[in-house]
Amino acid sequence: MGRIHRSPRATLTAVAGTFAAVTAISTVLALAAAGPARAQAAPPAQPSIEDFFRDPQMRQVKLSPDGRFLAFVANKGDSAMLVVADIDSGMKPTPVAGFQDADVGTYAWVGSERLVYTSAQNQGDRWRTLHNSGLWAVKRDGTERRQLIHAMYGADGQTGSLVASRILPVEWQLLRAPDDGSNEVLVVSGRFDGREQLADVRLARLDITTQRRRNLDADAPRETKDWAIDVAGDPWGLVTFEGSNASVHLKNPAGGWSVWKSGGLYENAAPDLFASDGRGLRLVVTRNADRVDALYRVDPKTLEIEAQPLIATKGYDFDGDAAFDPETRQLLGLHFETDAPSAYWFEPRLKQWQAEVDKRLPGRANRIDCGRCLRTGRLLVTSFSDQQPIQYLLFDTAKGSLTLLGSTRPWIQAAQMGQRDLSRIPARDGLEIPVMVTQPAGKAAGPRPAVVLVHGGPYERGTHWGWDNEAQFLASRGYVVIEPEFRGSMGYGDKLFKAGWKQWGLAMQDDISDALKWAVKQGWVDPRRVCIAGASYGGYAALMGLIKDPGQYRCAVSWLGVTDIGLMASDEWSDMSDAWRTYGVKAMVGDPVKDAEQIRQTSPVRRAAEIRQPVLLAYGGTDRRVPLKHGQEMRAALEAAGHRQVQYVVYNDEGHGWRKLATQVDFYGRMERFLAEHIGTASERGPDASPTAGASAR
Repeated sequence: MGRIHRSPRATLTAVAGTFAAVTAISTVLALAAAGPARAQAAPPAQPSIEDFFRDPQMRQVKLSPDGRFLAFVANKGDSAMLVVADIDSGMKPTPVAGFQDADVGTYAWVGSERLVYTSAQNQGDRWRTLHNSGLWAVKRDGTERRQLIHAMYGADGQTGSLVASRILPVEWQLLRAPDDGSNEVLVVSGRFDGREQLADVRLARLDITTQRRRNLDADAPRETKDWAIDVAGDPWGLVTFEGSNASVHLKNPAGGWSVWKSGGLYENAAPDLFASDGRGLRLVVTRNADRVDALYRVDPKTLEIEAQPLIATKGYDFDGDAAFDPETRQLLGLHFETDAPSAYWFEPRLKQWQAEVDKRLPGRANRIDCGRCLRTGRLLVTSFSDQQPIQYLLFDTAKGSLTLLGSTRPWIQAAQMGQRDLSRIPARDGLEIPVMVTQPAGKAAGPRPAVVLVHGGPYERGTHWGWDNEAQFLASRGYVVIEPEFRGSMGYGDKLFKAGWKQWGLAMQDDISDALKWAVKQGWVDPRRVCIAGASYGGYAALMGLIKDPGQYRCAVSWLGVTDIGLMASDEWSDMSDAWRTYGVKAMVGDPVKDAEQIRQTSPVRRAAEIRQPVLLAYGGTDRRVPLKHGQEMRAALEAAGHRQVQYVVYNDEGHGWRKLATQVDFYGRMERFLAEHIGTASERGPDASPTAGASAR
């Protein structure tokens, strides 16, 4: 389903003229064609902070529909550009698009001759409110570059010409580019009210050669917030929101829209529209008898959900995407995630090719993207493990060859990385809790110091099997990393999710504590050397851990953390929606009136005097999700209580998450030294690093 997000980004100046040679990318594409490199013996040098947090060298690798060309976004210096390579002509990379003052964001092939792309830039929230992602088109050789959607607010009428511009206003955004043989892409436009709340979403097709727009939403009901698009690029469903309710509409035989199912945003949710071939096959995701999300067909005649699921993943909510043949509209298979990414293929040839790739790349998750592979014979393979960052390979089914194209982070040595495993453990009340544990590389001489790393959200799946920069950074410094999927986490069924409602600082916190106790019992962790850390909700839980379970933690690192739960429902300039403040907070966190005492008891700022352990606090100066007020009041409360071991830093031009490499190097350097001082040893301390100019340390 397509979603509209109001997240404007960057001012843009297109790079004119020819591009310089991209030496680094040429090196990547020239890697051995025989297959992926084997892990080498770990060199003695410890990976730097930059190694874990700098941008990947290449990303978003995609084959053209005819299977001849490879496109990807490449980082070179301080910018990211769009690059195309001809597979049949030596893989020489050709930069085709970029900006002087922004990065290429997302892109898509439109046929095999043209591409469209957006902009992105890592800047603070104020910068992004002035700009959007825009849209440009370019031929694969870098010629005929043109702008399709404005990127800057206020630029729509500034043409300096009497000729009407066909560039769409800044509110429009790229949704997707259907592989249907046309020159059209799908675009959406969100209309917002005076309080910057999304009113509805318009849908259209845009011809990238003529820049003519065809609206597809003429008969859509008001309050349409979401669209479901079939494999041919036509809308087959939509969702309207009203208050705390949602209604799912399906296209009827007359071409209009009829309400199919309704439900709440937070209780008794309606099915989620998943995929359609546009010829009668409709797939939806909804709860099954085991209270997990499963994938179902909708009967084309009765429009009832079939009794048996097409696929159900035991112990996990179904979460994935469908693979169709764009020419025949045949459903080829499904990609989804359980404990690790996986696939189920209905097409026998793809099932065979998947088995062949898995045999050659054992111990990894290997995603094969088909596109038009049944005709071209070429598949793109995205391969990774918990220790190996993503590598891209080309599988030629006729030759049986598997060729390495490049890696996201070739500077990472897999042998230096820790091993990540997901376990399920019983909490103190018997509820089953998933826990991801990352063990440092090498054999342990005994129990190690540990960091309990709490994910944000909190209503999301916090961990995924694969290479994770934060967990691997901490493991490289000698710490066992414990990441609990506490109650309230999503992805593991309704039982675990609902058990976390109104349990901030209560049973959710107990699950985090129980995960640590379990890891200690395994003999992995020295209970005398444990720190708790996290961002956003994780930062909240880190502070509550010091209050609720003070004997378990020697210190806490909290960044972007909620400290006053009451602010979540009352802060008008937060970027959270009115629906969340009005309905979601009351249902899932606590009613500001009915649960006032519970909210007070579970807000760290109200109990700051109970904290005795060292604390590292960090916030973004332009954060609208967890405004700086949370940090300012927590720091003041700790100082008023006489706490003398508080480190406090504000990154003035950062929002809800560190976007700049300089910020990440500074922050994780502070964390490294903080942990080494309180639960590590002098030999585990990294090189000293001074604060950056963007950080305000107090």
